[in-house]
Amino acid sequence: MAYRKLTLLVVAVILSAGAEGQTITESEPAVRKPGESHRLTCTTSGFSFSSSVWNWIRQAPGKGLDSNTYASSVQGRVEVTRDNSNSMVYLRLSNLKPEDSAVYYCAKHTVVKGKMCCVSLIGGGVNANL
Repeated sequence: MAYRKLTLLVVAVILSAGAEGQTITESEPAVRKPGESHRLTCTTSGFSFSSSVWNWIRQAPGKGLDSNTYASSVQGRVEVTRDNSNSMVYLRLSNLKPEDSAVYYCAKHTVVKGKMCCVSLIGGGVNANL
């Protein structure tokens, strides 16, 4: 039986921004088939990680940036978790579909008056293609 492969390719970029020594590094490449699951990893350094708000943002081909946790196409199939002791944030996508093809960015958000305001730092991106 023929099948398509879902390729998760990392743009190998370590982003230095703001203060010296602040970095965001994203996962290594992986190949997955539709229906499988995959976990993307974001490792950070130089931040007060546990007091920062972290999330993943995606950009599908030809579309704008979209918070993956709210996109209707991934609801029920996405989980964002974090490991404060190792300064890591994860994105787990289950039951992969062709429409999951996008660039996934690990992002640090700024909080203003107790509310998440805007993205203050973004990683280089993880390219997920079929």
